[in-house]
Parts: sequence; structure tokens; C-alpha cells
Amino acid sequence: MIIGTTKELKNHEYRVGLTPDSVSAFVAAGHTVYVESGAGLGAGFTDEEYVAAGARILSTPKEVFDLCDMIVKVKEPEECEYSLLREGQILYTYLHLAPNPKLTDALIKKGVKAIAYETITDGRGNLPCLRPMSQIAGRLSIQEGAKYIESSYGGRGILLGGVPGVERGKIVIIGGGIAGTYAAKAAVGIDAQVTLLDIDPNRLAYLEDIFGASVTTLYSTEANITRSLREADLVIGSVLIPGGATPKLVRREHLKLMKKGAVIVDIAIDQGGCCESSHVTTHDEPVFIEEGVVHYCVGNMPGAVPYTSTVALANATLPYGLLIANNGVENAAKINSGVANGVNIYCGKCTNKNVAKSLGLEYTELLKII
Repeated sequence: MIIGTTKELKNHEYRVGLTPDSVSAFVAAGHTVYVESGAGLGAGFTDEEYVAAGARILSTPKEVFDLCDMIVKVKEPEECEYSLLREGQILYTYLHLAPNPKLTDALIKKGVKAIAYETITDGRGNLPCLRPMSQIAGRLSIQEGAKYIESSYGGRGILLGGVPGVERGKIVIIGGGIAGTYAAKAAVGIDAQVTLLDIDPNRLAYLEDIFGASVTTLYSTEANITRSLREADLVIGSVLIPGGATPKLVRREHLKLMKKGAVIVDIAIDQGGCCESSHVTTHDEPVFIEEGVVHYCVGNMPGAVPYTSTVALANATLPYGLLIANNGVENAAKINSGVANGVNIYCGKCTNKNVAKSLGLEYTELLKII
């Protein structure tokens, strides 16, 4: 198979779909790899390193798209890239289609085979290709929240870890999955007061075993969310429905109850966000203020640490990428149900239930049409 990667076009997105090590693995398996010139520079990888790994360098993204059977990216295609896609081509990347009907429509019309990292599952039903970015985003959420709670950004002007004789900041984490857990680790590490809410009693019990008395766990009800938001200095939204739109657990009326200068970091913004007032921001302009509450809603948070993010992502996505390249999408999906779960769009059909439900599309079971 002919595989390629191009430079990411999203604002301040420095990650790249393939590392030189990934290229080596694909070449060793008998595949041809093309890389757009300069695609890896933001993550610290030179064209020379890709060539040494066995890749061939091309000058433009169009050349890569025209030649390759499978395009490996990090983020969803930008609108200017839609025209580069072609029927039957495999697109292997983060897609986050639920809040993006325009992209979904383009993928359907183009007849591509679109595989989303965020819905691939492993044998235990976990999301192995989403996990590393959730880990990074969770840690970054505390780092960014601590910055934007400073008064110069419109925040409350408090030190979340406090100092002797001064109350520590209160961090509320809504969602106890991977991102929420790593946010809690970072929050505990700076000595903040931490409350974590989730709807799964077993998950809450697990988190309490991990964190002990350093984190207060609460069952996620309307009453508990409202009470926690009243007290919060920093709120981390880390709710996930794989492939589907995120429920709006923090509503506009909640903002009026919160402290002026409190900060919300909406990690779930890729799937629409779990705050009703959230909208996607960029690393250029990461925050906005509504009802006196600072909102940080950057859609590609891990792009701020591109080397770590790129290597972690490549480690997770390479095994599935090799399976697809070695066998084709159809056979890979039959061999591995996790790959089948990753196929969101297949030759003009929506093959993911949550995406179909979120966008009002007809759902087609993949294994019935391949």
C-alpha cells in the first residue's frame, strides 16, 4: 500500500501523523511512504530523518494525496483539503465528526474510507488511540487553567496550590475517564483542593482507591454539579461519549452561580464541549470571557507539546495502521472488531452509531456492506 502524511493546517498544530520510526515500520512491512516536505519540523523531525527511514519527500500536499492509498494525519482535514480526497481513499486520523456536519458531508460525498482514532477500541472496550491525547490534555488542562486564572487574563488572581495561611484553590473535574484522571493527578500534584464527578459508581470507587483523601469523589447529579460549580475556581470538563456529541452538563445559567474570574477548561470541545457556552478557540486566542467566567476551549490542546504528543500518538496508532495497510480496511475490520469500530464513514455511508445519531444520519452497519 502507498501511505502518506502531510503538514497539519490547523492553527498552531505542530504534530505530524507519522514519525520516522513509523515510516521505518511501514517500509519494513513492504509499503511505500510519502511525506510532505517540512511536515515533521514542528514536532522536531527533519526531512532527512524521514528519508533515512525510507520515506520519499514530496513538495506539496496535493502530490501526497494524489499518490497515496492511505493518508495518515493527526487532525481532521481542513476545508481547503476536502478537494484533495478521492473515492476509495483511506483517511486515518482524529475526525470528531459529531459537531462537524460539513466535514461529514464531504467525506460521504467523496466516498472515502474514514477511520477515526477516537473510536477505535481494544479488546477491553477501551480507546487506545485516544488515550495518549487524553492523558496529555488532562495534564495540560491544569497547567493552562493555572495560567488563565491569573488576573492579567481576567481570572480570579489566585494560586491554586495556595501558600501557608491562605486557602488553596478548588478544582472541579467533571468526568472521571482518562483525561479527568490525569487532570486529577496534575491537580493533586500542585496541592489544590480537588473534587471529581462521574456517573459510574465503579469508576468513582476506583478513583478513590487511587487518590485516597486527596480527591473528593461525587456522583454526577444536577445538584452535585451545581453545588460544585458554585465553589470552583477552576472547572475541567472531560466528559466523553465515543463518537457522539458531548452532553452539555455546564449550562449558561450555571455561569451566573460561579465565582467571577473562575476558569473553565473544556477538554471535550472536540466533540462539541460539555459547557453550553463553549466554542472552539485556538492557541492564538485561547480564551474568552462570558458572564465573568474565563473559558479555555482550544480544540487541539496537545498540539502545544508536539514532540511528546506526536510520539505518544504514533505509538498508539501504528499497530492499527499496519493492520490496515497489510490487509486493507475491509479485511482489517473483519480481523479486528476494534478497527471496525474506528470506521466512521465508508464509501458514502455513516458506519458509526453515535455519529449518525448526533448528525441525524442513517446508520449502516459496516460488516454488512464490506
